[in-house]
Amino acid sequence: MASARPVAGPTAAPDTAGPLAWWRGAVIYQIYPRSFRDTNGDGIGDLAGIAEHLDYIADLGVDGIWISPFFTSPMKDFGYDVADYCGIDPSFGTFADFDRIIETAHGLGLKVIIDQVYSHTSDEHAWFQESRKDHTNPKADWYVWADPKPDGSPPSNWQSVFGGSAWQWDGPRKQYYLHNFLTSQPDLNVHNADVQDALLDVARFWLARGVDGFRLDALNFSMHDPDLRDNPPSGLPMELVTRPFDMQVKRFNQSHPDIVAFLERIRATIDEFPGRFTVAEVGGPEPLAEMKAFTEGSKRLDSAYNFDFLYAPDLTAPLVRTSLLQWSGEEGEGWPSWAFSNHDAPRAVTRWAHGGDLARAARLNLLLLLSLRGNPIIYQGEELGLPQGHVAFEDLQDPEAITNWPHTLGRDGARTPMPWAAGAPQAGFSSANRTWLKRDPLHAGFAVDRQTADSASTLAYARAILRLRRDHPALVHGDIELLDSPEDILAFLRHDEGGRVLCVFNLGKAPGHWAPPADLGAFRLLATESKVNAGTMPETLAPGTGYWSAAQVS
Repeated sequence: MASARPVAGPTAAPDTAGPLAWWRGAVIYQIYPRSFRDTNGDGIGDLAGIAEHLDYIADLGVDGIWISPFFTSPMKDFGYDVADYCGIDPSFGTFADFDRIIETAHGLGLKVIIDQVYSHTSDEHAWFQESRKDHTNPKADWYVWADPKPDGSPPSNWQSVFGGSAWQWDGPRKQYYLHNFLTSQPDLNVHNADVQDALLDVARFWLARGVDGFRLDALNFSMHDPDLRDNPPSGLPMELVTRPFDMQVKRFNQSHPDIVAFLERIRATIDEFPGRFTVAEVGGPEPLAEMKAFTEGSKRLDSAYNFDFLYAPDLTAPLVRTSLLQWSGEEGEGWPSWAFSNHDAPRAVTRWAHGGDLARAARLNLLLLLSLRGNPIIYQGEELGLPQGHVAFEDLQDPEAITNWPHTLGRDGARTPMPWAAGAPQAGFSSANRTWLKRDPLHAGFAVDRQTADSASTLAYARAILRLRRDHPALVHGDIELLDSPEDILAFLRHDEGGRVLCVFNLGKAPGHWAPPADLGAFRLLATESKVNAGTMPETLAPGTGYWSAAQVS
């Protein structure tokens, strides 16, 4: 195979659960519970709604679910501002509802992963309420407090993700506290061993409850520079700036090297419960070094994903090629995860279709995502080809979208209610007259019931392609080799001891010509971006098309 360039070989790091642990190559379906299914008519999705539709998720052919936060919260950031890590917000239901999810999911062969938010809490959390009282209470050092500069200004120039200074003056303490996100989301001082102990107890609580793993939110924000040094300017041209946060290199407000030691404590705790899985969200303009550090060896996390695709304005072969080449499979390297869409980013099908054929773009996205070496994460509605929802300014709920309007699409358009039944009130999401976030009326045309009845629908395609992937283990946990191809053609092999699958995509804007080298042998077509079928591999690929082919056994 002289024409192939290895990306990930058989030296990928072992782990305590073995090289074929359940999570290695598992497809995870992300559920944003507020928008998934409302069963009690209050306009807010709930845990009972998740339990009600687990059979739908299992029928897709995925391996597990990730549930975004449902913990006790004032909902200023819709659950990512946690007021009680070990409580369930009443708007989502009860522990009986959660236990039903665990029992039903496991009965259907699905794993259950939940979010953990260790970077910050709500300002309504009991820990913060105690910490802010004075400088001497038992939790006085559980958050990041600092005195003002002599002129009364904040301790450093750090900016928050949502705009403005990352420091908020607090009257009771007569100090500033750090908040990398909303002012109502004070940052925990995770340098403090007592804080780490408390967070590890939270992990044990949910692991004992039966969860199969954690997605660790905003993990690289969990530790700051104790010297509070100013961040340097990023030099980003003003026409590309959407918020002051963009104007700094985030050198000191996040990504402290001591995070790795905390991760090793997390891993040791999780290893008390064999067979669990951890995946980190790692944001930032240059996240690779942290992703590698967070997942290196067998004493840290299992996997990590970044924003390579979540905010990319276009899907291009160079982008995918660069991302794949970052994970070489060298000794001690972690296992990547991939997401094209989630609750924080505008839906990929809208970003990448540019007003073209949405259905074909949605199928192409699925075909590509499910062919990458790693864990594909499918966001609810992605299997329907659901586009970004339109949300008028007066209906926005997302504080980031409101602050930065109209310079970003915000997050609400990716969080609109899931359409279950085209002709039902609120498209089957809720019986309420008004839902927490207005649904896009156009989404009824993408409803589950309508697509279930259509064998040519995106949903039917998603189910078929997920079954096909499971039938070819090389696509699940095999190695990957990039093949020489024109710039806009992405071609690679997935292979294991049992077989080889050739994956080819034209991600350019013009027809492309490519055929596999003769020394690769003969292949038979498995699927294209249009359908799953047998046929002949095309040598000319139209823009936005692709295929999988399996090597024929001689």
